[in-house]
Amino acid sequence: MITRRSLIAACLALLSRPALARTWPESLVVAAESQIGHTLIYDPAYVRIAYPGGDVPPDRGVCTDVIIRAYRGGLGFDLQKAVHDDMAANFSAYPKHWGLKRTDTNIDHRRVPNLQVFFKRRKAELAVSAKPSDYLAGDLVTMMLPGNLPHIGIVSSTWNDDASRPLLVHNIGGGTQRQDVLFTYPVTGHYRFNPG
Repeated sequence: MITRRSLIAACLALLSRPALARTWPESLVVAAESQIGHTLIYDPAYVRIAYPGGDVPPDRGVCTDVIIRAYRGGLGFDLQKAVHDDMAANFSAYPKHWGLKRTDTNIDHRRVPNLQVFFKRRKAELAVSAKPSDYLAGDLVTMMLPGNLPHIGIVSSTWNDDASRPLLVHNIGGGTQRQDVLFTYPVTGHYRFNPG
């Protein structure tokens, strides 16, 4: 027979146990989704930030900031430093869209084309597919928005209402959100990057 005392003791025992460890994709998604309701503004302004570990104010950012914050908060991995180190050693491998002659720790990691090169160089690139089930929670998806604007988001573990595709966590203009936009724009890249 379960008594009130034994039930309370069992609950306390459960609460005192360490939480179950999350997989790296779960940690990444949780860290991305934790930005919803906190990062409220899309702000592409160039900002001088600390290095390493620099960030723009948490209430604002762009699509890449969702990724950067998720890797930092969920996995303890600093894309600012990693991209800078790789660009410094392999500058010619990175796009020259911005006319830079050298690296810039304030902005390099906040540019989608640079992240695409970085993930590809880290052997994290996967085939682009039109099959929703190929996109797993924690995957990164790059897209081309109208006006040739590159964009990136993280695949969520939540699927849309009719279970036809996973939602993306991204900032496309209204702060960090989880939305059904996986195939709304042309997909230009698919990555699964585990820094561990």
